[in-house]
Amino acid sequence: MTDLPEKLKNYISAELNYWDFSGVIRVIKDSATLYETSRGFASIEFDVKNTMETRFVAASVCKQFTAFAIMLLYDRGLLQLDEEADKYLPDTMQLPAGITVHQLLCHTSGLHNSYNFEDDFYVGADRLPFNREKFFRDWILKDVVSNPKKKRRSSFDYNNANYNLLAWIIETVSGQTYSEFLEENIFSKLGMTQTAIDDGQQLLRNKAANYMYDYGVLVSAPYTNSLYSIGAGALVTNCDDLQKWYECLRTQALLSARAYQIFLSENKEHYCYGLECYAKNSYLHGGDYLGVSAYTHYFFDENLCILILSNTGSLDQYRLGTGISAILHNGQAQLFRRPEELKLAPQDLAKYTGTYLPGKIHIAEKNGKLYLVRVNENIHIELYCVGKDSFIKRYEEQQTPHRLIPEGGGTPSIWGYKRVSTAFY
Repeated sequence: MTDLPEKLKNYISAELNYWDFSGVIRVIKDSATLYETSRGFASIEFDVKNTMETRFVAASVCKQFTAFAIMLLYDRGLLQLDEEADKYLPDTMQLPAGITVHQLLCHTSGLHNSYNFEDDFYVGADRLPFNREKFFRDWILKDVVSNPKKKRRSSFDYNNANYNLLAWIIETVSGQTYSEFLEENIFSKLGMTQTAIDDGQQLLRNKAANYMYDYGVLVSAPYTNSLYSIGAGALVTNCDDLQKWYECLRTQALLSARAYQIFLSENKEHYCYGLECYAKNSYLHGGDYLGVSAYTHYFFDENLCILILSNTGSLDQYRLGTGISAILHNGQAQLFRRPEELKLAPQDLAKYTGTYLPGKIHIAEKNGKLYLVRVNENIHIELYCVGKDSFIKRYEEQQTPHRLIPEGGGTPSIWGYKRVSTAFY
């Protein structure tokens, strides 16, 4: 154990230097900090560095708090998990018959998932002023309206809409706002003074701004209205508070033993309620969004905890977390390295350029470099060649290259979408 901090330092330092990481990492053993580090800037514009006290947007790490809040209501006899969710929602927000609270918690509701390439929700409608009923009608019920006979609840589909609905159930049952309920019943009870739900208006001091690469330069991440993430994201927190949260879960505070048993039980695809389980008493959940990456991993039997919060998202936090876990368990962690670049002339890059999904996915060549154009043409992600017709992102870690032209030739494609034109539209 004596050389474990040094092993962690060597591994993590090498990874963070290589990937230009911006954020914080803390590794906890027996309720004490085994290793921690902060890198990069909370505000590039004002030259404010990240520290271990910096607060970060934690994206889908929020889901475990939403699920926990539901279990608090369950413990108090205010809702039943196997009853239809409609019972706990306003009359103006009724779901198709048969969808239960449990199915929302474990992502088996079968509801429409608006975070896809075809819809205009992601960095589109989610930039607009928030209206709960309109959001519910236009996006959560969208597929229900157009295809009411679609089979539901037959498979796992990770869907933020489930946790939006759970937040509204918390509000309806408790009579408080989602933020008020979490503050009163979780954050304040655990002394999590640096944790809040971001409504996009309140001033959250010491909160890191989020950044992405555009044409190879760090820029501010595109704006989205955080109210659309209620229950599923919008959590702002820091390492100190997440450590308090870990201790709450490890010691099984605030909930009954029965509620914890349900909360931590596996359902489909290793998903519990707001957490994933891949080994006995080992639970994790991460989060990704525009310029955001987060990771929490709890090993309750060994009293180990890994926390990663980043405001650039350049490094794969899941792979880094797995490497840290390997070192903690007396293993070796392999450093990831980008494949060597194969230089291509502009005329060779031109065979990949054009429109793949109109208005949504394009590939462009500029100054001898290839760019994947996404997010309503707000972000231009540089790709570089690593093999025949194969490309990866230059500034964000990518495990599997994009094979833009299949073996044997054919029409270029990406993410299953074939190029439909060599022009942009």
